[in-house]
Amino acid sequence: MRKYSGSRTQVLGLQTKSASYTMARSKMPEGLGEPIPYDPDFNGPLRRRSCTDIICLLIFFVFIGCWAGVAIYAFSSGDPNTLLVPKDSYGSRCGLDEHVKNRPYLFFFDLSKCFSPSVPFTGCQTRQVCVEKCPDYYYSFDQEPTNYKNKLICDYDVDLNNGDPKALVENGKCAKYYFKSSSFLNRCLYNTADRNKPSKDTNIEKEISELKKHLNKIAMWMSLFVQNTIGYFTENQNYQQVGQNIVDDLVESWWKILAGVGIAVVVSVIYIMMLRWLAAPLVWLSLIGVLALLIAGVYFTTVKYIELKDKTDEDVETNNIIESYATKKDTWLVLLIICSIVLAIVLLMMIFLRKRIILAIALVKEGSKAVSSVTSVLFFPIFPWILQIGVIAFAICVALYLATTGDPEYKVRGMTSDCPCFNISTIHNGTKCDPAQFKNFTCLASTLCSGVTCKFTTMNNPKWYPYLQAFNVFGFFWGTFFVSALGQMILASVFATWYWTFNKSNLPFFAVLEATGRTLRYHIGTLAFGSLIIAICRMIRVALEYIDHKLKKYDNGITKAILCCCKCFFWCLEKFLKFINRNAYIMCAIHGKNFCMSAKDAFMLLMRNILRVFVLDKVTDFLFFMGKLLITMGVGAISYVLFATDLTGIDNSGLHYELVPVIVIMIITYIVATVFFNVYSMAVDTLFLCFLEDCERNDGSSEKPYYMSRNLMKILGKKNKKD
Repeated sequence: MRKYSGSRTQVLGLQTKSASYTMARSKMPEGLGEPIPYDPDFNGPLRRRSCTDIICLLIFFVFIGCWAGVAIYAFSSGDPNTLLVPKDSYGSRCGLDEHVKNRPYLFFFDLSKCFSPSVPFTGCQTRQVCVEKCPDYYYSFDQEPTNYKNKLICDYDVDLNNGDPKALVENGKCAKYYFKSSSFLNRCLYNTADRNKPSKDTNIEKEISELKKHLNKIAMWMSLFVQNTIGYFTENQNYQQVGQNIVDDLVESWWKILAGVGIAVVVSVIYIMMLRWLAAPLVWLSLIGVLALLIAGVYFTTVKYIELKDKTDEDVETNNIIESYATKKDTWLVLLIICSIVLAIVLLMMIFLRKRIILAIALVKEGSKAVSSVTSVLFFPIFPWILQIGVIAFAICVALYLATTGDPEYKVRGMTSDCPCFNISTIHNGTKCDPAQFKNFTCLASTLCSGVTCKFTTMNNPKWYPYLQAFNVFGFFWGTFFVSALGQMILASVFATWYWTFNKSNLPFFAVLEATGRTLRYHIGTLAFGSLIIAICRMIRVALEYIDHKLKKYDNGITKAILCCCKCFFWCLEKFLKFINRNAYIMCAIHGKNFCMSAKDAFMLLMRNILRVFVLDKVTDFLFFMGKLLITMGVGAISYVLFATDLTGIDNSGLHYELVPVIVIMIITYIVATVFFNVYSMAVDTLFLCFLEDCERNDGSSEKPYYMSRNLMKILGKKNKKD
């Protein structure tokens, strides 16, 4: 705290205030507001403040109440089982429809056919029937052809007493074999731990071996996702096998990935802690390191391109999708161009912005001091993450239950002209039907009608369903943006408290808790206001995407151009609003004003220092990106040496692609580094606004000393005058 004598503050302070205020005002462009005046009582975020944006707070609470009402209606009227419950080959819902009400589980005749990448869109191309319980033992018709009556699992219309079991098995009416199974989402999946009674049939034994190898519940869904992703982005015909190989590698190397993530966390923490004492060397090292890596990348891609320049694709034919891309000259040419452009941009920025980089480094160092002084802020993001997960889970549950409100609709499927029921108007293909009454039609007893079913197609939702679902989507956006704003304002309050504490040793011990309490008590309305603006903008963007999707079939060039311009405009508008909101939350955390006043003060303050904002803010973002890039590349290099080479003696022979765990580790490392640096980014943005306000409020005199560090004052050519 600064020490003042009452009379001196009142006399000299006011005189100095008048002189400096007049001088500062004369330098300001017109229309950008007046500089922030000196206030002898100001020493950081106000402790005595009032609630802000009360009207928006009330609207937010009313909205939360309405959202809760929608949730209560959805939970009481909907039933997710109507969508999630398994359906057999005839469209009957196991455990729900009348004729299979006592059969809640779905059994697959040949589960190996469920590994096709088209499964999420076409379903498993094997017969599926509802059963009372999943098999609890192993059975193979080839091994026990005589003991079949109580063991064969067959289609509904099969009578084992009057049929040839061998013919039924060969025609696919009965399952040839099955394993001891367990239920997963009411679907019978083989228990891979059961290895009893191996088959004597070599082909079946090979198939069983593959199933046991791949049939892990998590791995199965992961495999489908990877296969479909690869199939969407590549024309390679072996994407199904490639996807399965990638999943196998992920399952095989899970401990390596966990180890890599641990390394990423440790490296990120060490890097951030070192920024406090070695900010300048680390930042310059990051820049030089990225430059060195880019130069090495340009050299390596050039060598590979020259090596493959005269070769055709036939000369390097391979079935391995990764090797196929690695042996194409166009791949290395694209990488060479990208590396060269990025290298040129980084080099030019280092040359022409070196002075701004020095100032940005000083701000980064200030941010590192603030973070180190309140180390709990590094782990604070866990709190908003939990809230974000809660909002997302709530919105998804409400959407799922809303989608199942109403009555199920059934339609006739599989009707052919051979079926005696073909001429009955009530059971033509596409006509609505009732499963309970459908089976009473005597004409369906004919074997020619075995494929005719009364199949569940959709839910007849109430007429107000689209509005409730849109309300839920809007609630999802408003809720997630509100939680994000809450985290930003709390961090801003902490770092502003640190900056405006003249003697940093007097910083409150529970600064994070104080900031959280102050924000929740006074500024929920402001957070609701800011997040509401972003949510409305996002809903408009979603509506534009929906309109664009609906109009694609008309192929109108003018419409496409208008929609493209609208989407671009609202994307830019959302980015600008997020920038304004972020700075408004900082000003609100400091001065306790409402959203509009805080946004105006922040905008005017930034506009009065527009050159510093555009250069310094982007330079710090660039420096943080370089740090994240260096950490990602460094951990990636360590992972490559450990898990993709033989230099360390670690056995990597069981992997199809040694780079799979390395790539996954690098992706997770970048995410982890981004989480840590987001706290730093908020610290720098807050300190930057405080720094600009400090320059306008104070002049370095004994009555109005600067709060900025000596390092910042030295770089800016400022200093505090002694009495």
